Amino acid sequence: MIPVEHYIVLSAALFVIGLVIAITKQNAIMVLVGIELILNAANINFVAFSQYDSTLAGQMFSLFVIVIAVAESAVALAIIYKVYQHYKTSDLDDLNQLNG
Repeated sequence: MIPVEHYIVLSAALFVIGLVIAITKQNAIMVLVGIELILNAANINFVAFSQYDSTLAGQMFSLFVIVIAVAESAVALAIIYKVYQHYKTSDLDDLNQLNG
């Protein structure tokens, strides 16, 4: 059985990588990838700590987070697509004004 510390280190590494990507990248799709990495880091923690619980609360909450992340990604990609069609760029620094 893998100790929980290994899961925590993996989760912390994914969280830091996702945070760095979300903060430093200027492309909207890469920011979305960083946010997804942060959510996956939280899911690893939920599953790792739920091995010490007799209920399936950690796994169920992790599945709930995955479903919400899929819905969030679909909506965000649709918005990014429409913004790209209008402005011909997905660079977040160029999109500082959203006027009709």
